Amino acid sequence: MQKTQEELKANILSALAHPNRVRILEFLKNGVKCNCEIAPKLDLEQSNLSRHMKILVQQGIVISWKDGLRVNYKIADERVFKILDLAAAIAKRSIETQAGVLEEV
Repeated sequence: MQKTQEELKANILSALAHPNRVRILEFLKNGVKCNCEIAPKLDLEQSNLSRHMKILVQQGIVISWKDGLRVNYKIADERVFKILDLAAAIAKRSIETQAGVLEEV
């Protein structure tokens, strides 16, 4: 059964809906990195990193390939950063709105 566009969108948003996965994507913004660079830089256990990377790869957000013992990763589509930027702007506005409500009380 083919997934609807809404389901596909929800799957991508779900893949982005974890702080560690956002951190991983921000780290990959600077180019190709191997798992041996990502895990220590982000202070993640290798098994935890692998789980997050599997989700990002399955959703087509990240591309992976082996190079000997190394597993390299890169962003599949730079437009993912537009989504993250929009999420940051919405979060900022929400925080400002909540702060304004608290000032009125």
